Amino acid sequence: MEYTEKKRTTFLALPICFTTYFIDEEVVRIRRGFLNIVEDDAYMYKVQDVRLTRSLMERIFGLGTLTCYTGDTTHPELKLLHIRRASEIKDFLMEASEEARRRRRTMHNLDIDADGDDADGYDE
Repeated sequence: MEYTEKKRTTFLALPICFTTYFIDEEVVRIRRGFLNIVEDDAYMYKVQDVRLTRSLMERIFGLGTLTCYTGDTTHPELKLLHIRRASEIKDFLMEASEEARRRRRTMHNLDIDADGDDADGYDE
């Protein structure tokens, strides 16, 4: 499955911005610009979590903003601003990222040591 969405204005949901989002099973790509075009990519297996937020104006016009938290060094947070079908795309991102991690056999390890001690758990 593949999605192509344009960034829209929050008023009337018009696609007059020059930002396009391409999402497929392997990569999330953001293309910005009119004269100078910049493309940012993040591999799907690096997407760790996705957050959907909707302001009042976004809810009125059927839009949403997705924030993808990634393990990517250049873009730890990818924001897909004011897109349609946001909850459908969020579900797709979550499933596709999990499947991409399974295919690559990557494990996501978190250091949940809250008090800042050494990783082995011993105080010195």
